[in-house]
Amino acid sequence: MLMNNISARSNAKQKQSLGKRIWRYRYMYLMLLPALTAMIIFHYVPLYGIQIAFKKFNAVAGIWGSKWIGLKNFQRMFNENTFLNVLRNTLWISGLKLFISFPCGVIFALLLNEIGNLRLKKVFQTVSYLPHFISWVVIAGIMRSVLSLNGPINQLIELFGGEKVYFLTKSSYFVPILIISDIWKGMGWGSIVYLAAIAGIPVELYESAKIDGASRLQCMFYITLPSIMYVVAIMFVLRTGNVLNAGFDQIFNLYSPIVYDVADIIDTNVYRVGLINIDFSYSTAIALFKNVVGFTLLLVVNRVSRNKLQYGV
Repeated sequence: MLMNNISARSNAKQKQSLGKRIWRYRYMYLMLLPALTAMIIFHYVPLYGIQIAFKKFNAVAGIWGSKWIGLKNFQRMFNENTFLNVLRNTLWISGLKLFISFPCGVIFALLLNEIGNLRLKKVFQTVSYLPHFISWVVIAGIMRSVLSLNGPINQLIELFGGEKVYFLTKSSYFVPILIISDIWKGMGWGSIVYLAAIAGIPVELYESAKIDGASRLQCMFYITLPSIMYVVAIMFVLRTGNVLNAGFDQIFNLYSPIVYDVADIIDTNVYRVGLINIDFSYSTAIALFKNVVGFTLLLVVNRVSRNKLQYGV
């Protein structure tokens, strides 16, 4: 009885302190309100439409009036060779981005940290951040010009006696182009989090290592990298949750029917099926499958990271 009274008082005190904290920072919470409202409207309210995946949607009858067909859309999904090819492409492209593009941000942050000249460091940071703010529409236009038959790349190839190649129509070149352009666009911006973590490392660690005769490379591998590993682990877990998001904007603006065999991913397939073929039920089923798998992977990788590295979300 006594323990129950103590627990009740403790809970009441916690609730009271929480209320006081909310009141104390009420203006900050008010500033958060528009973003919270937007998230609810655009991310949670649309969840009402998930039921379309289990129905044969009829625009006239509406969502509630459409016929319930259970898991037939999902059965169709796994029975179609098109979807299986799309799933394979998504996993391949996203996996390459995860294991090639993701480490580039960490490596770039480590290299930037080694630049002693502050002005030069800021120049490199600015130049590397800039591509992040350029739309994929613009970047795709630039890449089409650069990689076209009359572009500078083909002119250089022709200069050395080679034959011109239209890279964006060749399946063997398309995926490497995606990876290279993704690294160029996201590497600088992705390094910001790691640079912030590096800035929090105590300077005394480096001073002690230098007294013991450690080189800059040894400081990087034995002080800097281990000190930011918790951030790397968290970012990797979050990136894994998006493993089925292979980059709709990038691929949609670069691909063509000629390279569908290697470039068509889940998101582009959903776009064509849902908005062009007007098959909302089937496209919703595909999108729901993608999000469930992504959420499951996030939980699994997070659990593994917590058990093995003691870091997680």
